[in-house]
Amino acid sequence: MTSTVRPAFATETEGKRPGRWLALSVLVLAVLLVAVDATVLGLATPYISEDLEPSGTQLLWIGDVYSFVIAGLLVSMGSLGDRIGRKRILLGGATAFGAISVLNAYAWSPGTMIAARALLGVAGATLMPATLALIRNLFHDPRERSLAVGIWGATASAGTAVGPIAGGFLLEHFWWGSVFLINLPVMVVLVLVGIRTLPESRNPDPGPWDLTSVVLSLVGMIAVVYAVKEAATHGLTGVTAGTALLGAAALYGFVRRQLTLPKPLLDMRLFRGRGFSGAVLADLLTVLGMSGLVFFLSQYLQLVQGRHPFEAGLAELPAAVGAVAAGLVAGRVARRHSVRAVVSGGLAAVGVALAALTTLSQSTGYPVLGTALLVVGVGAGLSFTVTADVILSSVPRDQAGAASAVSETAYELGAALGIALLGSIVTGVYRGFPAPAGTPAAAHESLGAAVQASAALPPRTANEMLAAARDSFVHGLHLASGAGAAVLLATAVAAWFLLRGQELEDTQSV
Repeated sequence: MTSTVRPAFATETEGKRPGRWLALSVLVLAVLLVAVDATVLGLATPYISEDLEPSGTQLLWIGDVYSFVIAGLLVSMGSLGDRIGRKRILLGGATAFGAISVLNAYAWSPGTMIAARALLGVAGATLMPATLALIRNLFHDPRERSLAVGIWGATASAGTAVGPIAGGFLLEHFWWGSVFLINLPVMVVLVLVGIRTLPESRNPDPGPWDLTSVVLSLVGMIAVVYAVKEAATHGLTGVTAGTALLGAAALYGFVRRQLTLPKPLLDMRLFRGRGFSGAVLADLLTVLGMSGLVFFLSQYLQLVQGRHPFEAGLAELPAAVGAVAAGLVAGRVARRHSVRAVVSGGLAAVGVALAALTTLSQSTGYPVLGTALLVVGVGAGLSFTVTADVILSSVPRDQAGAASAVSETAYELGAALGIALLGSIVTGVYRGFPAPAGTPAAAHESLGAAVQASAALPPRTANEMLAAARDSFVHGLHLASGAGAAVLLATAVAAWFLLRGQELEDTQSV
């Protein structure tokens, strides 16, 4: 940065910006939009299937295309925000998110629904990196920024809990499109308040937005995530292997191109910092280990224990409560002790809680499950909040969007890998359950299919089949939880070494 720019930049950072906490409330609403939308679709899927009658492949695309597009565009959108302005891309993305939610709600065919979910992924990819980047530019005092990041993370956790509860209530009283329309009032408040309270910020010398890099990133991430999910569902085929190679080649080309461009889309030198790379790796592996629990828990609560959607959403609330409480104090605890102690301790707590879930049975009482979920929430809240703070503190303010996007991409990739790998464990165990004579083949595809098929069977056969299917599903959940626990405990050990000597800033840097 030249000497003519530096003094002006320093002057801007000396004071605490008025209205910064009101501005944070706008960013919190954006996080809420994405978090709620990520959780309500799972509850609405049976209703969408009944109304739109998609094929099995179309149903998978309805569920997956949103995360595919987000994973492929996060880095590009984070970098675009650094270039054109984070406020501009956040408010534009929020407006698009609300408008496209209406298209999701009133989709009239499977093809329309898939297209609408893809477009929602494009809009969603603009929101998360912009919110963290704006926090980096709103809060110059490190202690205030830690609290702001904690509130940001707590809202994301609360959103994942609010989604199933609100979605369950709406589905019991209205049609499935209502779960998408709840985005509209949030979007309206976000845009109207954000126009007045959010400051604009951007990289003062960003260079051009390299479209070749955008395409390589998009193709690489989508191909890799798709290949992993397909391999877990259908096994390794020639098409899946070819897709994986295409994705790997595209990502290799992306990295090589970033190393040669004078103004890259993503500065790969960020990964030379042990704190930055360690925090990103910890996030990726943590989500990978937890995703099996997140993905299969709602099925366990509804299809094994027989809870209604609204009741199942309430049952998952302790995880959000723990994450909110831990996120709000994580920065203070990390300064009192150490970054690596808090991150490693949080990850170890999640690992122990996942290990405890290997004892679940069909009749396990809620106190055991609720306690385990509370511990998961506390551990994840501590870890994710502190690693987000480390990532933001490790980079210059003008690269905050790209750095935030890397963090979010690690989260999306970890979720895709975890659901694919741990999901394949559950699915593989489940498909081999000993079925009584007369059980249709479709019942072996999923526990939901078995429950649906039982309605057409004689009562005795149906009861025997469901008992065997639920036993196998719970056994698969045991193995997935055990594998997740092993990943989390290994990540806790790795974080202890990777984050050695890492500290959160204690004083404002100018």
